[in-house]
Amino acid sequence: MKKTYIALSLVFIGMMLIESYSFPSAGKLSASLKTAPLSYAGQGVNIQHQIQTTQPTDLYHTYSEMTALLQSLAATYPDIMSVSSIGETYEGRNLWLVKISDNVNQDEQEPGVLFMGAHHGNEKSSYEVCLYFIQYMVEHYDNASTPEVRTSINATQIYLIPMVNPDGVERDMRKDREPNHGSFGFRRQVTSYGVDLNRNYGQHWLYLFLFPYIFSGSTSWVDSSDVYRGPWPFSANETKAVRQFVITHNISLSISYHSYGELVLYPWGYTTRPPKDKSLFVSIGSNISTFDKYQVEQSIRLYPTLGDSCDWMYATQRIFAFTIELGTSYAPSDPEVLQNLCVNHTIVNLYICQRAQTL
Repeated sequence: MKKTYIALSLVFIGMMLIESYSFPSAGKLSASLKTAPLSYAGQGVNIQHQIQTTQPTDLYHTYSEMTALLQSLAATYPDIMSVSSIGETYEGRNLWLVKISDNVNQDEQEPGVLFMGAHHGNEKSSYEVCLYFIQYMVEHYDNASTPEVRTSINATQIYLIPMVNPDGVERDMRKDREPNHGSFGFRRQVTSYGVDLNRNYGQHWLYLFLFPYIFSGSTSWVDSSDVYRGPWPFSANETKAVRQFVITHNISLSISYHSYGELVLYPWGYTTRPPKDKSLFVSIGSNISTFDKYQVEQSIRLYPTLGDSCDWMYATQRIFAFTIELGTSYAPSDPEVLQNLCVNHTIVNLYICQRAQTL
């Protein structure tokens, strides 16, 4: 009974401490930005594009098929698309970064947007949405019937990391493939494989040690767990590469695609206290929801977690970062379902490109 009382007391104290934490100011926003009306992007856009270049052998692209697709598109549209590597995985796969811009080889004074997929390798629709968007944009840049594409490319620097975790994609597993040497890296022998990359970012990473009763289950220091966060923040090659890219580029808005749940999530994932810019997050999220019909909510409402990319990007870089949980399964087997996810979120991405102009 005494142990139960102590445990409950720790939970209560932990929640009080987290709720009373004073966040650094993210800056003041004008009322006009916080209540900005729904952008035209996506309104009346009829996207019925079918992917035709470098078809996958199955419903989903493999890493090699994705690489071939990206290289083919970059060679066909070199004036508006480039592909480069921002790092390598443990198994030696390149982390491909795509840039789409009217001056693709220059760093312009234009707002940047970042779209990411496949932090978790088994969430396959998350990278297909990115690949579809890339191909749609470059193939419709000169199409007079899609002026919103040209406007977005001309006024925005668009970046995509379609597969943050290509090793996991190839193995059809959630985590990456780096071997673990115990939960804190001190054992000589390999004890398990892989880190949950979306628990490996640095923001409030140590809170698990302070409040284990709150966060256990959604993240873990046990290396065999599916939500193992690694021996230290940014221990994984993939998260180090994303961090280096983000801190060296001017990004205003970001979408990290995951599956599943039909949710649009905004920070924070570790406290119920709202972010300083809640009004703007809700405004943007509500507009996204008009296109995909997903529920908009603060990330912690799904479950409390630590070390996710959106909390880190907003807290350290003031990037308005969202997680979108696609659909109702990790990798839908129905081609029509996947096609609808790609189409709807191409419209979402166009909206994000245009909304970045107001930040």
